Amino acid sequence: MSNLLEKWNELKSLVETLELDVHKNAKGNSAAGVRSRKGLRQLQTKSKELVKLMLETDKDAEKEKKED
Repeated sequence: MSNLLEKWNELKSLVETLELDVHKNAKGNSAAGVRSRKGLRQLQTKSKELVKLMLETDKDAEKEKKED
């Protein structure tokens, strides 16, 4: 359960980091745009990892229910 929360907190901090770079890019800073795009790809990857972890956790919980 705490592993899920750790992954969620990672995603939230990544979004916070991206916000600053997106604002800089909107003002014309092209290097911030590169960082933003890279960060968005990381966000996508980490989101997929979180979804997989959530599915595994739900599947394990369902197995435990059936065993009881």
